[in-house]
Amino acid sequence: MKLSEAVLFPKPVSLIETNSSFQLTDQTKILVSNDSKVLFKAGNYLASLLNPATGFNLKTEIGSEKEVTNNIHLKISNLDTKFGDEGYKLRIDEDKISLEANSVKGIIRGIQTIRQVLPNEIEASNKIEQSWYMATGEIQDYPDYKYRGAMLDVARHFFSVDDVKRYIDLLAAYKLNVLHLHLSDDQGWRIEIKSWPNLTAIGGSAEVGGGEGGFYTQEQYKDIVEYASDRYITIIPEIDMPGHTNAALASYPELNCDGKATQLYTGIKVGFSTLCTDKEITYKFIDDVIGELSAITPGEYIHIGGDESHVTEMEDYIYFINRVQKIVLAHNKKVIGWDEIAHADLEENTVVQFWAKKENALKGITKNAKVIMSPATKVYLDMKYDSLTKIGLSWAATIELDSAYSWTPETFVEGITKKDILGIESPLWSETIETMDDIEYMTFPRIIGHSEIGWTPAENRNWEDYITRLKKHRERLEIMDINYYNSNLLLE
Repeated sequence: MKLSEAVLFPKPVSLIETNSSFQLTDQTKILVSNDSKVLFKAGNYLASLLNPATGFNLKTEIGSEKEVTNNIHLKISNLDTKFGDEGYKLRIDEDKISLEANSVKGIIRGIQTIRQVLPNEIEASNKIEQSWYMATGEIQDYPDYKYRGAMLDVARHFFSVDDVKRYIDLLAAYKLNVLHLHLSDDQGWRIEIKSWPNLTAIGGSAEVGGGEGGFYTQEQYKDIVEYASDRYITIIPEIDMPGHTNAALASYPELNCDGKATQLYTGIKVGFSTLCTDKEITYKFIDDVIGELSAITPGEYIHIGGDESHVTEMEDYIYFINRVQKIVLAHNKKVIGWDEIAHADLEENTVVQFWAKKENALKGITKNAKVIMSPATKVYLDMKYDSLTKIGLSWAATIELDSAYSWTPETFVEGITKKDILGIESPLWSETIETMDDIEYMTFPRIIGHSEIGWTPAENRNWEDYITRLKKHRERLEIMDINYYNSNLLLE
């Protein structure tokens, strides 16, 4: 067997093959070198991925690396600093597998590689009668960018906790490490705020097209956060403001300048709503919302939106963003906002998410902000693949697989260099997305390419190599029961 024939996404930094094989059997143990709870949990996570298809009921145990007979060893080491906290070294020998990293986060990333070195059938949900071999060799791997994310809009259409967990599992398989949840918009408010209950009682009751909407209780949100955390994915919640706020304005009339509640909205137009920026009650509201959300969000960031606030006067917008940043900081969180927030006086550690206007991103850089690259023409997952795609929009572009893959963050906008970029994120807006099948269809396989852009250095990437691997990867996607877009580019 040849390790170089394994289809690996994202493509690792280095791979050396030794042309033999390791056999996973029902006698294989997953061994950790001490009683570290997080390592044990990582071992159990690996077992949960391997057990359904093999039927082996593999167990995690404390054991020495000297126990070489057919075991998988997970260990925290002092690898070179280039590995960081997400890099790993995977050594596959005939008699054992060793996965080591500087942190458990790196172990979790390496576990995804173990999955991919195994036959495609390892992804089956039921027992498959076959032998389970892995090609031998060594993989050394670490990410190019620190931040590699996806965004899911649960405001336009609401998605269940189980759907979000399914999405988290799919992101984890490709070493993504952030899920940004767009929790509020004109059409719906999706997170329980105990001090402002009408946000969900009223604002949570609608969605695009007139459906019943929905929301997450704080307990459900904490469950999502914990599920993601077990896969070393950070949840970043977004409360969009001062625009994209009609659901809040319909719930509490005092947030409107005229003191009158708006009607719930189920269309898809943007730019028509705004919080009243000169009312103190507005900032009491934001302080309460950010306070409750921060208390149940262990990650370091809160996303404040800030996009498409077309009916807010620029002077008022700047005043608002300046105040809101201070509120977020007071709750010990850092701010992310869409690129329009660069008009404001950016606080230290505020991050600008570039989606539309490069001049905004460049303005943010002049104010010492880092940038998340989310150019709508390349990574917006709600954009159609071509003119015949039955769902999605096309206002930014149609984005086929080659367009989604063939770009580089540090050369995409002149003046935005690698040192300015925190990483990349792929947003999926849900105006036309109603089901988990819809999510999967618009996300896959484009996000596999985006994961590679974030992880693999540009000099190690090229389209021909990528599409060749992706064609081979289709079988695995089918076994994973992912409703992916079977592009003509995969059939050529």
